[in-house]
Amino acid sequence: MKITSYGHACFSVNVGGKTLLFDPFITPNPLASDIDIGSLHPDYILLTHGHFDHVADVETIAQTSGATLIGNYEVIHWFASKGLKKVHPMNSGGSWNFDFGKVTFTTSVHSSSMPDGSYGGQAGGFLLETQEGSFYYSGDTALNHDIKLIKSSSPLKFAALCLGGNFTMGVAEAVVAAGWLACEDILGVHYDTFPLIAIDHEEAKEAFLKNNRRLHLLKPGEEWQF
Repeated sequence: MKITSYGHACFSVNVGGKTLLFDPFITPNPLASDIDIGSLHPDYILLTHGHFDHVADVETIAQTSGATLIGNYEVIHWFASKGLKKVHPMNSGGSWNFDFGKVTFTTSVHSSSMPDGSYGGQAGGFLLETQEGSFYYSGDTALNHDIKLIKSSSPLKFAALCLGGNFTMGVAEAVVAAGWLACEDILGVHYDTFPLIAIDHEEAKEAFLKNNRRLHLLKPGEEWQF
């Protein structure tokens, strides 16, 4: 299962012969200035909520790639109203079997609004269960006991957890979440992009190591195999 980071909370996963892109925020991110979004051709774009730093490049990438959008009802309806036709709306706790595997839209504790200020519905995350293994993406969230309820058909290959604090849980809370998920490999997301979410990389990795977890902090454009 190949993972490619595109900075902030944006990453892709190649699974089941498909490319899944999560929360595309690339062109406004100076840390991802070397990424050419014209080279991205995902089959699906999965969106956790409507904030600008998770949806900035959705329209451009969807139009050039023909990708299907997956996310909560309000976010998907907003993009559909802008002319994007390949969409699949979901809501908290719902699941659907796609050609690459099963997707469950999980709960998160976070606000959500669209770039124009309109209502963005309930923020969430994703649990994906595929023939190549399962993984979980928390989306933006506070630490909350619903994370304990995440159950997959196979042990998680990795969990993508927000780390930056201030707007989401920080490193210490993410370590707790990793323990609840019984997941050994953590892909860090939502850190360093802005001063308010900067982290100390070595301290963060050490915090996870003390709890027998491995934290992966990928640079934009860097790949990893789980």
